[in-house]
Amino acid sequence: MLILSVESSCDETAVAVTENGRRVLADAIDSQVALHAVYGGVVPELASRRHAEIIAPLAERALSDAGVTRADIDAVAVTAAPGLIGALLVGVNFAKSAALALGVPLIPVHHIRGHIAANYIAHPELEPPFVALAVSGGNTLLAEVRGYTDIRVLGSTRDDAAGECFDKSARVLGLPYPGGAQLEKLAQDGDPDKYPLPRAHVAGNPLDMSFSGLKTAVVNIVHGAEQRGEEIDRASLAAAVCRAVCDTLVPRAIEALEATGLDTLAVGGGVAANAHLRAALEKACEKKGAKLYIAPLSLCGDNAAMIGCQGYYEYLAGVRADLSLNAYATMDVDALRF
Repeated sequence: MLILSVESSCDETAVAVTENGRRVLADAIDSQVALHAVYGGVVPELASRRHAEIIAPLAERALSDAGVTRADIDAVAVTAAPGLIGALLVGVNFAKSAALALGVPLIPVHHIRGHIAANYIAHPELEPPFVALAVSGGNTLLAEVRGYTDIRVLGSTRDDAAGECFDKSARVLGLPYPGGAQLEKLAQDGDPDKYPLPRAHVAGNPLDMSFSGLKTAVVNIVHGAEQRGEEIDRASLAAAVCRAVCDTLVPRAIEALEATGLDTLAVGGGVAANAHLRAALEKACEKKGAKLYIAPLSLCGDNAAMIGCQGYYEYLAGVRADLSLNAYATMDVDALRF
């Protein structure tokens, strides 16, 4: 089964062609990093306009790269939630038009389910059940993946996502956009013990997380130093941020394995590309005796291949949408309402 899939939830436009949920024939991506860099972050209106400009030619490129024609496509999958609403609407409307023109089913996909599914592409042996850690700029959660479309949230952030904390910490440190990757590089030469930073705990919900206090602490350290005319050790503060995020995510991931009785952890999302987090997870899972699957760097960021992969399993589960399909800025990963 060939699926044409569309992803436009933030600042990457992507169109892919996948086969039977595991094989990627083409994954064409247009990055908007240069467009938004001058503003220090994503400008939603500009993102939506770029999606609208590039999505149709990108789909043609994906078909060409895959060596297939429009007539070969069996279904169209699209990210319908969560994300920037204007950006999502571009992808959803294009996907509806494509499905109508091709006379094939339309499959709505949750973006975070896509990040989890990226591991199916990279690791063909991975099958549910397992615990998933999804970490990105807009979402951070732990989930029990009981089946390809049967997902139960175990814990999530109460405020900022881990990626948002990285990006805003990077901004206050004067690092260019995209900040998370720049923060990781800077941290390599720093002393993570030089600046004490908070680790939040949510009373009564040990698997829930909070990153707003960490972000605020970084801002206060930088601004306080500026007011006193002191110089910040930027590398060490960056290293301290990376360690604090790892200290928040990794123990909870291991605790989620213990709570579910499972021995497999799969990790996806943009923050999964962070070398500090990958190393900490590898060490913790080795100590626990658990199997660890992490999406490769090429599949950590937003891409349409992961949407096509999850779309295949949603299709098998009977998920379909008609031309009334809308986009949603927020939606729980375990309570779809398409």
